[in-house]
Amino acid sequence: MVSADLAQTAAPSKGSNVPLATAGLLIGMLLSVLDQTVVAIALPDIAADLGGMDAIGWIVTSYMLASTATGALYGRISDRFGRRQVFVTAVAVFVVGSALCGLAQTTPQLIAARTTQGFGAGALFVLPTIALSELYPQHLRSRVQGFTGGVFALASVGGPLAGGAITDAWGWRWIFYINLPLGLLAMALTAFALRLPKPGGDGKVDLAGAVLIAGATVSLLLVAEWGGRTYAWTSGVILALIGAVAVLAALFGWRERRAANPLLPLRLFADPTLRVALPATALLGALLGGSIVYLPTYLQAAYGMGATQAGLALNPYVLTFMAVSSLAGARIGASGRFKPYLIAGAAIAVLGFALLSRLTPDTPYALLAVEIAVLGVGFGLLMQNLVVVAQNAASPADLAATTSAAVSVRGLGLSLGVAVFGTLLARELQGRAPSPVATAAALPDVLFWGAPAAAVLVALMALLPRTARHPTSGEATA
Repeated sequence: MVSADLAQTAAPSKGSNVPLATAGLLIGMLLSVLDQTVVAIALPDIAADLGGMDAIGWIVTSYMLASTATGALYGRISDRFGRRQVFVTAVAVFVVGSALCGLAQTTPQLIAARTTQGFGAGALFVLPTIALSELYPQHLRSRVQGFTGGVFALASVGGPLAGGAITDAWGWRWIFYINLPLGLLAMALTAFALRLPKPGGDGKVDLAGAVLIAGATVSLLLVAEWGGRTYAWTSGVILALIGAVAVLAALFGWRERRAANPLLPLRLFADPTLRVALPATALLGALLGGSIVYLPTYLQAAYGMGATQAGLALNPYVLTFMAVSSLAGARIGASGRFKPYLIAGAAIAVLGFALLSRLTPDTPYALLAVEIAVLGVGFGLLMQNLVVVAQNAASPADLAATTSAAVSVRGLGLSLGVAVFGTLLARELQGRAPSPVATAAALPDVLFWGAPAAAVLVALMALLPRTARHPTSGEATA
């Protein structure tokens, strides 16, 4: 948690209790990420209880689609109605969805409830990232946002571990019921402690733009999820979805050029920093998604670990991610020099994926632990610092839109990364009899593709301008 001395040096809005507000925001963020992964381990128990095995994957997918598609909208809504009000409302929607999940009696009911959860969760990473940047002054942004990177790592990898433990102890419904007291605590802390001035966005929210970008996002995610697995790439369904992505994206661009209060102001892409930072953030999300989902799969397949053991075995990845994210954030915040750290993080990620691609059935776990720790270092240097670079390049009026865009494209990238790595795994397993041995042999070849993707990330980081103009402090070194 953010230290008291850090809070005291901030310049929050008058009346805010910074430590309590920070705690409430981080709890909401924890819930949003946790529920992306906590359910996966309980799917066999859910299928056995509710049936509907053919649709069981939609219990995970519906949540990711809803949260990813709505993330960009919440920044603009909070500009008009205020961060606190929108955050508390979104947590309430999430809590209601969680209760409905626990009460579901059929798989379709559970999918509908997970979609409701996702609509609330779309705000629970975006709005804390915005609000924390407003609670703390610019020179502390990187340090504070480093804590959010730690929350992301802890929740992403700890989700299956927590899900397995809760399911074994109390049954699968409690992985949803546990959200209720945590969500209510987040609402209470934020309602009491968060006092930020209303940003003053009095124009109408761009709902037409939100519908268009949500449709394009969902269509793109379905292409990645279904293409080459559920449907052939040349099938009518996939081709229609690809066409929908193109048409909806074009309409969104047309709409944003004409909207009085656009969801995503196209002027953001005139800034050289944002032109690099946003696609880099999407690519980073894809690499995070692929590693977070498929490293536990490798541990289970190669070493015969259960879900709980695999979660614990990922501690070198999680702990280095969290430690580096926090420590690097503090150091970068003090120096203001982002670019060397970002280039180093991307280069270390290349090394991490290259090492993982050389895994064999005889690789001892101790060596694997070192290799995943290397990956954790790379991601810890990159994740939230890319968001801070984007925030520092934005004017105060565009802070919410920029942060929403950065967090949303990272979420989109994460979902796409999971789907693309899954497609690569399916391709590697073609012609092999399904077995843990086959999966363990195939996954290093899948992880290999992370290395060239991370090399592209190195190139993008090198393209970042050396300085990014900040509207209140002249030049901030990138």
